[in-house]
Amino acid sequence: QVQLVESGGGLVQAGGSLRLSCAASGVDFRPSTMGWYRQAPGKQRELVATRTMSSSGSANYADSVKGRFSISVDNAKNTVYLQMNDLKPEDTAVYYCNAWYFTTAYWGQGTQVTVSS
Repeated sequence: QVQLVESGGGLVQAGGSLRLSCAASGVDFRPSTMGWYRQAPGKQRELVATRTMSSSGSANYADSVKGRFSISVDNAKNTVYLQMNDLKPEDTAVYYCNAWYFTTAYWGQGTQVTVSS
């Protein structure tokens, strides 16, 4: 059974930083892509950043986080990280880890990130 376990959310002041982690586990589970999405109250879930799992993989970012957030992966640990710098109140949301294995998407339980002004 595949599990995605997130950690690293919390409360931070505007301008601060947080680092999210998500570890994927499961027998023979090797996702092709991992990433982060977020959902603010009353809004739809949106892409934050994704990264292919190959060593020279490419990353994709939402325009709203470019230059502030950085996604990285550890293939050996099936783990994806999201370094979030210069956080803004509009970054407040539940952040969900996502992993793709062939045509199936897996999701974590979500971790709350709250940025105070």
